[in-house]
Amino acid sequence: MDCLNCGPLRLDLSRLAKKLRSGANLMIGQPDYDAYAAHRRASHPGEPVMSREEFFLERQARRFGEGGSRALRCC
Repeated sequence: MDCLNCGPLRLDLSRLAKKLRSGANLMIGQPDYDAYAAHRRASHPGEPVMSREEFFLERQARRFGEGGSRALRCC
């Protein structure tokens, strides 16, 4: 029997934590900033990339319908 920490089924806790954090953020309507930033840099070079705080505030405003936009809620 192999050790879980050093055997073929090695448990990568940092990767697991990142996946759990990403899943939790998606459940509350907060997409992944790192994925957004990577997409902007790859697909839209030379265009500005929002800071982490700007990204959070923009997504929060979009979710709750601030500024006259419709909220992404069921009720």
